[in-house]
Amino acid sequence: MSNTDIEAVEVARRIADEDAEDLFVLDIRNEDEYEEWQIPGSANIPVYDELLEYDYSGLEAHLDELPQDEEIAVVCIGGVTSARAAEALREHGFDAKSIHGGMNAWGRVHREYDVSDVGGVVQVVRPGTGCVSYLVHDGEEAVVVDPTQYIDYYLDLADRRDLDVVGVADTHAHADHVSGAPRLTSELDVPYYLHSGDAGELDGLTELSDGDTISVGNRELDVLHTPGHTPGSVSFRFGDALLTGDTLFLRSVGRPDLEDSSEDAVREASKLLFDSLEKLTASPDDTVVLPGHFSDEQVRPLATNLGELQTEATNELLSYVESGDEEEFVETIVESLSDEPANYNEIKQINWGREEPGSDAEALELGPNNCAAN
Repeated sequence: MSNTDIEAVEVARRIADEDAEDLFVLDIRNEDEYEEWQIPGSANIPVYDELLEYDYSGLEAHLDELPQDEEIAVVCIGGVTSARAAEALREHGFDAKSIHGGMNAWGRVHREYDVSDVGGVVQVVRPGTGCVSYLVHDGEEAVVVDPTQYIDYYLDLADRRDLDVVGVADTHAHADHVSGAPRLTSELDVPYYLHSGDAGELDGLTELSDGDTISVGNRELDVLHTPGHTPGSVSFRFGDALLTGDTLFLRSVGRPDLEDSSEDAVREASKLLFDSLEKLTASPDDTVVLPGHFSDEQVRPLATNLGELQTEATNELLSYVESGDEEEFVETIVESLSDEPANYNEIKQINWGREEPGSDAEALELGPNNCAAN
């Protein structure tokens, strides 16, 4: 990488770090692509097509909108056209760099956070996709929960912390990203834990059931079957924490339409989800909720006390569970489902073991996160 580039992981760090130097992110992609998926806080000047033809007039027409006293990180989809734009901006006196690898690289960024309120939990956030995974550990042992396809990150994370990964678990068969669990378990020769309801045609699983436990050092991950988002969705209790997968988010709940989108099926799955949420909210108020996804929440790590989550007015669907209003819960979900995650059918086939991930596995999961019910 040249000194005229900046790494996507550095951009993520500086965006999240309140003490970081000023950074202005300029996205030059077409407006529709930007509106669908962007780096938080970025600005859009849609001159991508012009720059492909070496036409800089559109960019130059917007120079007065750019800051002279901040570093500018320019992004496109792959980092080539943004390099062209950054060079032109430097010629006009701006401190501009191109994000190496563009939005493709942004989608691969992983950042780790220790959950201070719960001992033995490392949260791994992918800011570009909204995916959250975990390394739970005790003593010298660890279990990885919901790993992405970038398994080297988890191998390095465990190595840096002198931990021996003794198991890998998925809370469900994901629809938004390719699971790294099969490859990680094969690499390490450890069990792959998944509920039978989401097993598809996968081989060599250690199938989970409600009430099971997974040993981690001298502690245990307790398994709670919480169907609704998928038939085999589970949550894990680890001490005072609940790893809720795609059952409960901080601002919403998991959508119940990705297995069968017919209205009757969505209503039945919503009722299952309602029961699962009742099960989770029966936990003590000081239980820390650790979700499997986020949207635009800025807090890191993504963690909220269950009592606060129930009393704050930020999770409308959970409020219906608190009031016992199943009918309103179901109707709200049926009426407010957003667009389905991109390529979710292909991703599900991979995560069910029915197809092998191909050369497009990385591209399949790029884009906005749409796993929430509203």
